[in-house]
Amino acid sequence: MSIENWTFNKQNESKKHKATIPGTVHTDLFQNQLIPDPFFGNNEKQLQWIENENWEYETHFALSKSELKNQNIDLEFEGLDTYATVFLNGKVVLEADNMFRKWIISAKSHLKIGTNHLKVVFHSAVQKGKEEAKKLSYTLPEKERVFVRKAQYQFGWDWGPRFVTAGIWKKVQLKFWNSAKIENIKYSQIELNDKKAVLEFTTEIYVSKVKTIQLKINEKTEVFNLKKGKNKIKMQYEIANPKLWWCNGLGDANLYPFTVEINQKKQFLDSKKLNIGLRTIELIQEKDQAGKSFYFKLNGKSVFMKGANVVPPDSFLPRVSDTTYFSLVENAKKANMNMLRVWGGGVYFDDAFYEACDAKGILVWQDFMFACSMYPGDEEFVENVKQEVIDNVNRLQNHPSIAIWCGNNENDEGWHNWGWQKQFNYSKADSTQIWNDYKKVFHEMIPNTLDSLLPKEKNIYWSSSPSIGWGRKESLTQGDSHYWGVWWGKEPFEIYEKKVGRFMSEYGFQGMPNLETLQKIMHNEDLNFTSEAFKNHQKHPTGYETINEYMERDYVVPKDFEDYLYVSQLLQARGMKIAIEAHRRAKPYCMGTLFWQLNDCWPVTSWSSLDYYGNWKAFHYQVKRSFENLLISVADENEKFKVYLINDNFESSSGKLELELLSFDGKLLWKTLKEFTVQENASTAFYEILKEDFKSFNLQQTFLKVKFNEFQSQYFFVKPKDLKLSKPNIQVKTIDELTIEISSDVLAKDVFLSSENQVFFEDNYFDLLPNEKRIIKLSKAAKEIKVKSLFDTMK
Repeated sequence: MSIENWTFNKQNESKKHKATIPGTVHTDLFQNQLIPDPFFGNNEKQLQWIENENWEYETHFALSKSELKNQNIDLEFEGLDTYATVFLNGKVVLEADNMFRKWIISAKSHLKIGTNHLKVVFHSAVQKGKEEAKKLSYTLPEKERVFVRKAQYQFGWDWGPRFVTAGIWKKVQLKFWNSAKIENIKYSQIELNDKKAVLEFTTEIYVSKVKTIQLKINEKTEVFNLKKGKNKIKMQYEIANPKLWWCNGLGDANLYPFTVEINQKKQFLDSKKLNIGLRTIELIQEKDQAGKSFYFKLNGKSVFMKGANVVPPDSFLPRVSDTTYFSLVENAKKANMNMLRVWGGGVYFDDAFYEACDAKGILVWQDFMFACSMYPGDEEFVENVKQEVIDNVNRLQNHPSIAIWCGNNENDEGWHNWGWQKQFNYSKADSTQIWNDYKKVFHEMIPNTLDSLLPKEKNIYWSSSPSIGWGRKESLTQGDSHYWGVWWGKEPFEIYEKKVGRFMSEYGFQGMPNLETLQKIMHNEDLNFTSEAFKNHQKHPTGYETINEYMERDYVVPKDFEDYLYVSQLLQARGMKIAIEAHRRAKPYCMGTLFWQLNDCWPVTSWSSLDYYGNWKAFHYQVKRSFENLLISVADENEKFKVYLINDNFESSSGKLELELLSFDGKLLWKTLKEFTVQENASTAFYEILKEDFKSFNLQQTFLKVKFNEFQSQYFFVKPKDLKLSKPNIQVKTIDELTIEISSDVLAKDVFLSSENQVFFEDNYFDLLPNEKRIIKLSKAAKEIKVKSLFDTMK
């Protein structure tokens, strides 16, 4: 039974207010109109007092005589954020200290018939963290947050605000049970081939006394004698002619539904459901001439991973619905992704996210929740993290989408590359202690715990991402790589073509959100670069200056604010196109590209391809094109232009490769046609053009159109600011209320379609070629379609 009707108050204040559970203190304060909208304008700054207070939540609930007759009553908190003292009828029944754990209290002896009182006191995580920090003789980077087992991004990040929350952030309920309950189910694949799959289920059952039960898995039943307490029973299940689970783009994400049920003499006791995907996954690291490979094999086939890093979709996590997770994964699938990395500074996502990944064929790189710092290694901390690992691995391990477990984000790199030893003036003894504590958690406790929980085929562990920092040459020859020379290092986008590693698990560039997004969180008069509200929605210290510096390199910088937002999105999309296509051309040397970042936790200027409201930036449309299974990519390589065909499919593709050099008004200047076959799962340079051959043409007014079967791409020889564009006459014709046809007399570069009623256009921010007719689907009927192209911003 769900426990409801909660109130909350600041500790030592008598006035109580209505609380929403699951919830956070910030959202409760806002709903009671006690604070302004935390996301609006500059409000964040005036709400920092909340994190330093203690907060009390309480409720009364009634129990009947028949309910109290149950042999066992458990009080279950799926999530308490973070330091919580729980009182049941005036007695302390729990001291919680980890947001990521599930807390179960055997509550029957504390309950009574009639009204019961439940109270939870949340202690300030910031104050608790500071108290813990004082216990050490040295300072760890990032101050109090590292001592607190809580979502690290809430302490502020370079894309997120500082809102250190407290509250009952997941469901709370009383569970009544009598003789037996299923505590956990896991399975392993004993055998998997074309003819059959043999699964072994291990079911953990807790019984209050010795008994005989029937365990039923789908239609198969076996009888077991159980002892009092916890029992682990194994049972095999066979599937004839199994269908494999494949990731997006390579086959169907086939799932088999299972119901595991326990009965005693035909009386139902408990059951659980799960969906199983039959597949094998391996991480292949083999020495080669360059260093060491790093790629995934799915069902025995090497797969190039295409995707992004995901952050929590809100600063206030209980606001994230199953639908939010579903649409996040759906947007990844629509953009031809096959892997998402759940980043270590956030949270282990709700089941809905992993269920969506299972259903849509998206593999998951799962970090444990540590990021960008060093952490304590005392016995109490390590034991707390161990229980967190157990809770979350037990919850998530049956998902076929989970490909790899990773210890942390950038802790190893930070220690070796970011100058902490010097900055914090560590003695040799301090440094040794801090590194030993690191090894204790990430090289010993976590992998040992995984070994105890997982069958071999589900146990791929990587201690830290990246394995080596981006300043060192080995970072590009082995392991996974976070490349931040672009953005942090201010290097030109073209450096991406040289700095290609074995698996690019982070890289990125910022782009601003659309005007409509900004209008939701600031007044119109604040829509300028000098307003405090606008500055507050950029968390990188030199973010706007960096965008501007890159924009000056590649674009004519617009004076109009709305045009500037649009060009910033084109800039982001252009930089990321260069990166992604360089990674894909380098296949099989490079076998993965996960950009930073898919989404946002609030409306902000950031590296995301989807804004906080789920709107696609220009970058997301570009990702969809650059992640197609068959990609045409043109590279400028010294004295030549090389045309590459990249094929991620498991079958070869034959056809005509057609190259045309066209002027911006559509005149054909040069043409060639060749028959080609691109082999399965390969990247090949198919055609070379000597730059000498094109020197008689004005490359500021021409482009190369490349076509292979139904795939098409165009290549521009100069930067956007150097293009000699002429004014396009763009025509939009309505075919029906959900379909339009768009055409132009001359090249229209980066056509942006918008409508005041928030229509989603199936394609957007595209180049419209002269006299081409392009059909575009709409998500709903548009009130009035507005059209903008790059020419309009170059005045």
